[in-house]
Amino acid sequence: MKKLMIALSAILLITASCKNEPAKLEQKEVLVDENQEISDLSIYNLPAKWTTQDGKDIEMIDLKGDVLVMVMIYTSCKAACPRLVADMRNIESRVPKNTKQNVKYVLVSIDPTVDTPETLKAFSIENQMVGDKWVFLRSTEENTREFAAVLAVNYKRIDPVDFSHSNIISVFNTKGELAFQQEGLGVSYDKTVETITAEANK
Repeated sequence: MKKLMIALSAILLITASCKNEPAKLEQKEVLVDENQEISDLSIYNLPAKWTTQDGKDIEMIDLKGDVLVMVMIYTSCKAACPRLVADMRNIESRVPKNTKQNVKYVLVSIDPTVDTPETLKAFSIENQMVGDKWVFLRSTEENTREFAAVLAVNYKRIDPVDFSHSNIISVFNTKGELAFQQEGLGVSYDKTVETITAEANK
């Protein structure tokens, strides 16, 4: 399992550093259980435990079956994160109604010390991101760092309350395979929405 995570992280980091395009990954199918095949590059292979804004402990595989739109933020951020949060809301609003039930929007904290489940819950309410389609996650610092590598998100603490970090929104298909990445603030959502819709309707 550790080897799978390291391989996934390395491939994504290499691809993302070379060009500003979504990672194109060669997929090798492996049998995970008798009912579901997922790629060996799927995030559903990652064993880390996460806690939601409702205090529920989950693993990534518990999100299997939905298209996942993911971003890494921290709730005390006053610079880029509010823009990323707004981007997530705007993307959600543009996804066709007949597709919405097959999509989850996942916001992963890069500051698990501050972002307790209670803090994430309050943040979700404040930002009108409530309901089953909105999932906020936190874990240990080690798990957070490892997952950031999978998403090709770089971050570091620059003072006691602030981080510098990549501004990337990632779309994963129902098998947990990376389908598209949107990088930057104020960029067009068209390709992101198109990818979400296509993957949710497969």
